[in-house]
Amino acid sequence: MADGLDADVVGADDAADRRDEVLARVTDHAGRMARELARLQGGDYGTAEFETDAGTWTLKYEGGDVQYLRFEGGGREIYAVSTKEPPEPAALATALEDYDALVAAFNEHVRDAEAVLADLSVDPPEVASADAAVEDRERLLGRVRDCADAMARQLQRVEGGDYGTYSARANGTRWELKWEDGRASYVRVGGEGGIYLLSQYEPPAPRDLRAHAGDFGAFVEAFNAEMREISDEIDAVSL
Repeated sequence: MADGLDADVVGADDAADRRDEVLARVTDHAGRMARELARLQGGDYGTAEFETDAGTWTLKYEGGDVQYLRFEGGGREIYAVSTKEPPEPAALATALEDYDALVAAFNEHVRDAEAVLADLSVDPPEVASADAAVEDRERLLGRVRDCADAMARQLQRVEGGDYGTYSARANGTRWELKWEDGRASYVRVGGEGGIYLLSQYEPPAPRDLRAHAGDFGAFVEAFNAEMREISDEIDAVSL
């Protein structure tokens, strides 16, 4: 039974070296397909499947490099290229019998993408300018700002503090003016969660400005009426 112990064992070096040589060429070639696929799909990573008569190839790429190239056919799953471990020589040979068909399917995929875009023309209409709307908004808001600042100065004089708020109802809607150091911080319509007609952060949308600017005058009138009432009360005081 021990006669075979003296027999020479054939080394695997030649087979492994040849496998590694072939695998290096396949990896380089599949890497080129991966880079083209990444350009076509517009991302740094992804997968794509290609059907051939013998089976299905799956190419996964990341960062422009191939992660794996898998062949599924005849009930077998073979990773012709993988970042984990190389395939057995026989498995690699089986997969590579269909490699030319994979390349043909890949090329057809690229040509199909070219054909989809070949006759497409993009001629969008000219983009409308917002200049007129912005200029009108700034003009209206400038008048609101001047008037609100004037109200803020009067409130500071009457209340004697550095900041405060004033609210009144105009045409059935609550308006509020917040002021600080004699200047308006904001003018808000509709109470908490309402529309800021005037703000330190951003201007209102044109539609919001159109919806509420017309009632700003009624808010000012309510303010004036209250100031006159306060003045009359003070005038009625005698010492």
